[in-house]
Amino acid sequence: MSGLFDHVMIRVEDLEESLDWYETHLNYEEKDRWEAETFTIVYLGPEDVHEDGALLELTYNHGDHTYELGDAWGHIAVRVPEDELQESYDQLMAAGVDDYRDPESCGNRYAFVKDPDGHEIEIVKRDHGAKWSIDHTMVRVEDADEALGYWTRKFDYAETGRWESDTFANYFMKPVDAPEEAMSLELTYNYDGRTYTMGDAWGHLCVRVDDLDEAWERLMEREAPDYRDPESCDHNYAFTKDQDGHEIELIVRE
Repeated sequence: MSGLFDHVMIRVEDLEESLDWYETHLNYEEKDRWEAETFTIVYLGPEDVHEDGALLELTYNHGDHTYELGDAWGHIAVRVPEDELQESYDQLMAAGVDDYRDPESCGNRYAFVKDPDGHEIEIVKRDHGAKWSIDHTMVRVEDADEALGYWTRKFDYAETGRWESDTFANYFMKPVDAPEEAMSLELTYNYDGRTYTMGDAWGHLCVRVDDLDEAWERLMEREAPDYRDPESCDHNYAFTKDQDGHEIELIVRE
């Protein structure tokens, strides 16, 4: 199985505030919306997002809900051109975005801001993809070998890059032969053996598949967790989980 990431989902407490933040500061536009009795889902992305690029899904549960971020969930990274990191950060600061981690504090290689719910947004320099398009999503894992093995065996992903320091390592995964514009997954492993809490502000990753039932059957053959099978989801989608409990949705995208 080899499917690109379709979207990454996070939960928000005030939908209109979140929409305004992403539309104003990252120039996102609404790509799709689904209204249910108890919740609303909105898909966002740059106007010129690549056809193989990933979108951001904001989930808003109707009523007064608060969420915990947890520390198993890391961040979403968005792209800016190689020579526009400082300029882009300065524009966000001028527009009133909170100063979290500026380029200088990050060796002028990247920077971080936060959205209204406290979700961390990394800004990375890339020479490909639309400005502000999603470059990768980072999650923390408790066993690097298990995590790498999971994505390799269950989804046929390949390691496309890694960075190792004295205290942690980052591993980047995406499908073999995926275009540069496709979102990758960053697995962060801290060497000190710490454990993490999932929180409920973090939702899931979503992988595109050509045939939902066939993809699900293959995952079951590869002993992926049976979390929410296609039948339980009216054959519109399905969910499994990784070794740390991060939810992974499967969807057929027309």
